Amino acid sequence: MQNTVTNLQAQNKTTGFDFLSNTAGFDIGFSLVPYSRESTYLEVFYVGILNTLLVAITGIVLATLLGFVLGIARLSSNWIIARLATIYIEIIRNIPLLLQLFFWYFAVLKSMPSVRSSLELVGGAVFLNNRGLYLPNPNANSAFLWVQIAIALVLVGGFFLQRWSIRRVELTGERFPYIPVFLVLLIVVPTVTWFVSGAEWNITYPELNRFNFQGGIQLPPEFVALLFGLVIYTAAFIGETVRAGIVSVSSGQTEAAQSLGLKNNDRLNLVVIPQAMRVIVPPLTSQYLNLTKNSSLAVAIGYPDIVNVFMGTALNQSGKAIEVIFMTMMVYLTLSLLTSMIMNWYNARIALTER
Repeated sequence: MQNTVTNLQAQNKTTGFDFLSNTAGFDIGFSLVPYSRESTYLEVFYVGILNTLLVAITGIVLATLLGFVLGIARLSSNWIIARLATIYIEIIRNIPLLLQLFFWYFAVLKSMPSVRSSLELVGGAVFLNNRGLYLPNPNANSAFLWVQIAIALVLVGGFFLQRWSIRRVELTGERFPYIPVFLVLLIVVPTVTWFVSGAEWNITYPELNRFNFQGGIQLPPEFVALLFGLVIYTAAFIGETVRAGIVSVSSGQTEAAQSLGLKNNDRLNLVVIPQAMRVIVPPLTSQYLNLTKNSSLAVAIGYPDIVNVFMGTALNQSGKAIEVIFMTMMVYLTLSLLTSMIMNWYNARIALTER
């Protein structure tokens, strides 16, 4: 520490975080919040955090869904499905993630057609070219907030409804049509809220002008390549974790459930998965942490995450290496601790309790 202070004094450099109020003076290609060259380094810090969170949260959700599908597919009685899942996992998890990011960015997205020759997807509502992915943009009025609240309440209520339906099966053996009821609620409640609150939205579709698309939402190729790479890579490890968790459940449990007359889906949802989750959750937490930290590889393909714009450009311009690196480390440490805290809470909820 003393050497650091001495070297900084010899170079006539000071320490402190007052530089955060200085004007950054550079552009950022992709931002979830308003940003310009006149913004401060503190705003650069916020932009980097939000861009990192966008990739991390979206990647965790998609990788979990794909990973569970792969893990169940590996145990499928269908030989073709099981082999395809095995091939996918063995190939993807044995290729370095950085090389996969280069593949998705340079070999796939950058080799896409030009803007005028864009690939049309979803009936011409979505376009893909070498400048990124263009999606429709639903512009909603302020009353749409009530619809979002209604959807959130239905999702929370669906969680408790599922727990009640499982408890009912365990106590009485009577099944409750949880999925149909939940889907009906998910459609009816927001729809009623929509009409009562007067919510409106005006969907703007991307339209090709002279040199580029106008309207809609543009996802840059850097974001698409990073998200694809992280999801596909992490899902391979999650698939193996899910397979190991399911295999850990004694075959006697499945046979007992079968002797009670439970259907295949019921055996999986009520007997196998709940017990397998106790084995799946701890290593699954590690994969979530790895995905969040691996998002820092975005700097290799130019996605403006916190490592790229803050620990890269902002550090070079301000010269505050100690402060910038410390703040960046604290961001990843905070994200990792929050993820671990949430997963540990969930793991404690599903843990076996002795009576």
